Amino acid sequence: MKISEVAKIVDLPISTIRYYEKMGIITDEYILREENNYRNYDVGIIHHLGVIKNCLAVGFSINDIKSMITANGISKEEQTRILKDKISEIEAAQKNLENSKQYLYDLLELEITCEDGFGKASQVACPPAQRSERHP
Repeated sequence: MKISEVAKIVDLPISTIRYYEKMGIITDEYILREENNYRNYDVGIIHHLGVIKNCLAVGFSINDIKSMITANGISKEEQTRILKDKISEIEAAQKNLENSKQYLYDLLELEITCEDGFGKASQVACPPAQRSERHP
C-alpha cells in the first residue's frame, strides 16, 4: 500500500505517518521498499496505526508509545502495570475535573459579580462576617 492509501484508511495526515516512521513508532517490519526505493506498506500497518491512535486517545504520549515499541515485547506483568498506571492517571484527572466543576458551581451559588474587579467579591455578595474581614 502507498502512504496515501494508508493515510486515508487510518485517517491520519501523511506527515504524521512520516513522523511516526522517523520516531521509530512505525518499525521496518511494516515498510517494504520497492526497487525504486518507494515505500510500500504492509497491510498490518493499519492495525498498528489503529493501536497507536487508541493509545494516544487514552492519554499515552508519543514517547510512552515509542518506549513500548522499542522494548520489542514486554511481559504481561509489565503491560498490566503500565495499563493500571494509566488508569490511575485518568482517575486522578477525573477527580481533579470533578473538583474544578464543583468549585465553579460553588462560585455560581455565591453570585459574585466582577463589577468590583475580577475575583473581588462585592459588598452585596459577601455575608456580613466576611465583609469586615475583607474591608477593615
